[in-house]
Amino acid sequence: MNRQDPIVTSVEFDELPVRYPRTVGRNARLGSHGSGGAARIVLLGTDTGCRGWGMIEAEPAAPDTMIGKTLTELIDSETGVRDDDHLWADAALHDLLGVVEDRPVWDILGAAGDRTIGVYDGAIYFDDLDPDDAPRGPQVVLDNCTADAGLGFGDFKLKIGRGNRWLDRKAGDDRDIEITRAVREAWPDARILVDANDGYDLDGFCRYLDAVAEIDLYWVEEPFDDNADDLAALRRHLDRVSPDTLIAEGETHPDVESLLAVAADGHIDVLLMDVMSYGITRWRRIMPRLLEIGVAASPHAWGRPLKTLYAAQLAAGLGNVPVVEGVPGRTDRVDDSGYRFVDGALVVPERPGFGLPLPG
Repeated sequence: MNRQDPIVTSVEFDELPVRYPRTVGRNARLGSHGSGGAARIVLLGTDTGCRGWGMIEAEPAAPDTMIGKTLTELIDSETGVRDDDHLWADAALHDLLGVVEDRPVWDILGAAGDRTIGVYDGAIYFDDLDPDDAPRGPQVVLDNCTADAGLGFGDFKLKIGRGNRWLDRKAGDDRDIEITRAVREAWPDARILVDANDGYDLDGFCRYLDAVAEIDLYWVEEPFDDNADDLAALRRHLDRVSPDTLIAEGETHPDVESLLAVAADGHIDVLLMDVMSYGITRWRRIMPRLLEIGVAASPHAWGRPLKTLYAAQLAAGLGNVPVVEGVPGRTDRVDDSGYRFVDGALVVPERPGFGLPLPG
């Protein structure tokens, strides 16, 4: 038997508790994001004793069909998961492949990027609006930035769009402007990104940009519902008031082909499809097209700290990822000590697979 081509003999499921350092509040569309929750995982066992595991988000499709198959029947080291029916186990199959080949996932993906990847803090939400009976106000947002800087983050993505649901439109927009300016004043050298979760329209967002033009935003994310004409108009406006600011789109379940057409026209600079729901294999397939049209990638990772580590591996492997979304917190039972923060960047380990042993 080829020891490098083990047979999958077991497919098991579990949940790992996730804990944020604080309760994370609202965004433009949704209420409180809570204090962590759980990461669903799948563990793949083999006849040779090798084991791989990874997060899952999609409902497993016929997991028993993986049992009895060799690893090379399930995943190709050059292209990823072979059968789309098994994409729900994308992370676990890449992890298992790395364990079997004694290679980190970033090396399997091509080692086209740097192992030291910039990571921004993705947990700056509308905590100023909570609690309802005694809102804490803008200072709590600055306090959260300070706390996360203590965890190693040097760059911040601010949720904006308070006037979409939670405040009067003008009051919400004014608060967005106030907080953006306050964070820039407190962190003059940080990359500041803003994410509206589609909480503005084009005219309102252009007014916001006019009010913060001097801040030199790194990117604006999901400013309004996807619309090719509006994104083109936004790019023209940014070229006037903040020409270095990038437009980032495509977070969850996007129409990727439509977004690629807009990006090819120069009106989207960074695509954000989720590292789990879109997945590593699909990112492997699409990255050459992004390189061809000169568009960067930054897989959406919010929700689970493991997703940040997966996105960092993808960045180190495929390249063309200027920054990764950070999720402060920890995942119980996972040894993530191989990943290190250095000067606001995350260093990806040389351990096999994703480098995340599950003790015991």
